[in-house]
Amino acid sequence: MIELAVLDIAGTTVEEHGAVYVALEEAVRAAGGRPGRQDVERWMGADKREAITAMLTTPEAAPPPETVESAFADFRDRLRRAYAERRPSPLPGVPEAIAALRAAGVKVALTTGFDREVTAGLLAEVGWDDGVLDAVVCVDDVAAGRPAPYMIFRAMEATGVRDVARVLTAGDTVRDLEAGTNAGAAIVAGVLTGGLDASALGAVRHTHLLPSVAAIPALLGLPG
Repeated sequence: MIELAVLDIAGTTVEEHGAVYVALEEAVRAAGGRPGRQDVERWMGADKREAITAMLTTPEAAPPPETVESAFADFRDRLRRAYAERRPSPLPGVPEAIAALRAAGVKVALTTGFDREVTAGLLAEVGWDDGVLDAVVCVDDVAAGRPAPYMIFRAMEATGVRDVARVLTAGDTVRDLEAGTNAGAAIVAGVLTGGLDASALGAVRHTHLLPSVAAIPALLGLPG
């Protein structure tokens, strides 16, 4: 039986209209980088500082730390403005799915490539900052972000789940699936509510492809 569902945030449980990747690309360009669409897609779901560093790295040199920090601060400012202009909201059926999982005794944790400050603001926007979830793990809580499995393990630690064979993970990016596989989760589900289609997600090791997180209760044989 699944005891813990570990779910990504942006594009998986929360509709934020792709603002994170627009803000990321714009911040990298403002810092002197020239990322293309494929470059941004390659870093979907990753630690944002790591993504900025990679996209600013040239064959000659990596960017100095102060450049990365400046670009990261710019990214957060751009994202904050984007969320103010177009508020994020839970994806359809997700609040109901989370409620159904928790009613059945399945704990629900969110993980994200955002840092704690950005995450806290985002969850407050969608009304998930108090009592809706069992745990929230941010990239700055662990030694490395996705595809490392550490955020999943931290979610297990936070919720008291000891057996990874009782863990389900779900996300909308390649790195989400890689992290779930690296953790050894029993169910590693890709969801099609983000920026990648079934072809892109299906090319990565997984156990299921789902239209959305809303399909998870049915997958587990729970009432929706």
